[in-house]
Amino acid sequence: MEPKSAAEELPALYRAVLDRVGELEATGRRDLGNAVRAEATRIYSRSWDDRARRGLQALLRRNTDALLERPSIGRGFRRRIVRPA
Repeated sequence: MEPKSAAEELPALYRAVLDRVGELEATGRRDLGNAVRAEATRIYSRSWDDRARRGLQALLRRNTDALLERPSIGRGFRRRIVRPA
């Protein structure tokens, strides 16, 4: 079986990067998420070749490391206690 071409792999890689953007945003890192999304869109909108595949893989890898390096800073839910009047 032959390895997949870059054109076959790019949609799944792009989706994985967008999932990572969602994770970054969920941890309160909205600015980084926006930057990653913009870079992924730039790569994905050009030629679907090995260079694009490597670019999306590197983007995904860099931002996996970013999630592991910093603790979550996002807003948490506050529990509201309702007491009888």
